[in-house]
Amino acid sequence: MPRPLIGITAYLEAARWGTWVREAVLSPHAYARAVEKAGGAPVLLPPMSPYAAGDYARGLDGLILAGGAPVDPALYGESRDDRVEEPQAHRDRFEMALAEAAVRADLPFLAISRGMHVLNVAQGGSLIPWLPEAVAHERHGTARHIVTVSVSSKLGKAIGDHAEVTGPHHQAVKRLGTGLLAVAWADDQIVEGVELQGHRFGVGVQWHPERGADNRLIQALVDAARP
Repeated sequence: MPRPLIGITAYLEAARWGTWVREAVLSPHAYARAVEKAGGAPVLLPPMSPYAAGDYARGLDGLILAGGAPVDPALYGESRDDRVEEPQAHRDRFEMALAEAAVRADLPFLAISRGMHVLNVAQGGSLIPWLPEAVAHERHGTARHIVTVSVSSKLGKAIGDHAEVTGPHHQAVKRLGTGLLAVAWADDQIVEGVELQGHRFGVGVQWHPERGADNRLIQALVDAARP
């Protein structure tokens, strides 16, 4: 049986190899490695024209909206905070269109970190632009923390009711987008996981499941993407 094709969104950045410095499509190897370990075939998606989003949604078996730079606050009606790194408009345009296309096509997807924010904003939701100020602590900026997961959710069925996760972040979901349901929370009730109701497999998490030895969530995506 052919391996399901899993698209992975990527950076477009200047990179050096040998004597060359050129604009390149880049992705941390952990994403591709985790997909391959789960039995999928990873495919990098350069952030090009948003008009190609529908073609990707029709041609892929599954999708990972990967981590990266923060989403432009203008897309959810907020002003940019100087403490947050500069957004990348080309990625925002492409990945917003890709998220919308995946939802329309019922394409199995996993939205990771920035990817969960892209999904939420694409569905009409909003974000907390600077989380430490909103919650009056810095715990979300540390490397590991515990999240509580709804056991009845697809996320809970994949990883259980609690998880120790990796994924420091300074932004978070504020208002949930249309059709999204919160299914995981930090100890201060900040949303750490979401699911798209009625979708074959539409999951978003604030952390990075591609890192470390626990590959159950990537495995659940690849299993959902099989014909």
